[in-house]
Amino acid sequence: MFDQTLRAAAIAGAFFAGLLPTPSRAADIDVILALPTNTLTFTAAFLAEDAGFFKKNGLNVTQRQLAGVASNNAVINGSVDFLLGTIATMLNGASMGQPMLMIANMVDRPLVEIVIRKDIADAAGITATSPLADRIKLLKGKTIAIQGIGSMTHSLPRLAARRGGFDPETDIRVTPMDPATMLAALTAKQIEGYSTSLPFTTEAVVKGAGIILVSGPQGDMDEYTPLGYTTLGARPDKCVKEREKCLRMVAAFADTAKFIKEKPAETFALIQKRFPQMDPKVLEMAWAVVGKAHTTDVAVKENTLNNSQKWTLDAGLLDPKNEVKNYNGLWTTEFVK
Repeated sequence: MFDQTLRAAAIAGAFFAGLLPTPSRAADIDVILALPTNTLTFTAAFLAEDAGFFKKNGLNVTQRQLAGVASNNAVINGSVDFLLGTIATMLNGASMGQPMLMIANMVDRPLVEIVIRKDIADAAGITATSPLADRIKLLKGKTIAIQGIGSMTHSLPRLAARRGGFDPETDIRVTPMDPATMLAALTAKQIEGYSTSLPFTTEAVVKGAGIILVSGPQGDMDEYTPLGYTTLGARPDKCVKEREKCLRMVAAFADTAKFIKEKPAETFALIQKRFPQMDPKVLEMAWAVVGKAHTTDVAVKENTLNNSQKWTLDAGLLDPKNEVKNYNGLWTTEFVK
């Protein structure tokens, strides 16, 4: 009888213990994550930190901002563990003998837009709803600020120019600039337009300084969707030598993807804390677009790789002779649970 009582107590104890929260991991792992810039493109990284998903998965993550392809270079040389970047840029690196392993994808369409000064658009009779072919013509002969040479913000003006039948090398001038300073330069008429991600493009519209000339997330380049725009990458040997890091990072971003879709109010509240100086109206408008571009399934897919590389080829930033024909060893779904 006494043994039966003990056994019943043990079972009950185990049951109630199962209802209590338990630590998700035995010990935290230190990780350094590189982000190219501070825009809504990298919302998943901000939320994984601020909503506690890195910590939940036993990660102590330090985020470093390394502009443009500097993030890729930092992963390749081993000074950071992971980066969030575009599949197109990672495949460009692979074509030059610098392979990256792509293990999760959070955004599946290009979150890049081109803004043109409103006075220029007004003089030409162009609005944001004019036919794309007419809008593209306004790029010819203009100086456009971009985040970095070879980046997706560089490729969109090039892609648009080629589609419009003019030469991006000679008919558009580009100048690298931090996204946070682009609107001021536009307002001062130092540039005619800029190419970057939201909310900095939205800001120009709300403040009446510019119009959206070309928009990736709002359908102007739909033939390239799905496209890997916010993708978690690591050196190929990272996930062999430190498999647990890769498992935990992907798990954290999968949790974040679910949070974005299921808890929109909480998501936006955390985003506002990351952009405290941004007009709430601008941020709300921008997030209405960006939120839809986030995927619930973070697995990298082969058609996403194909579309991403086609974007770069069509923009003329990748020579066809250097096209990556075989993606073996460059992507995996094994860490997505």
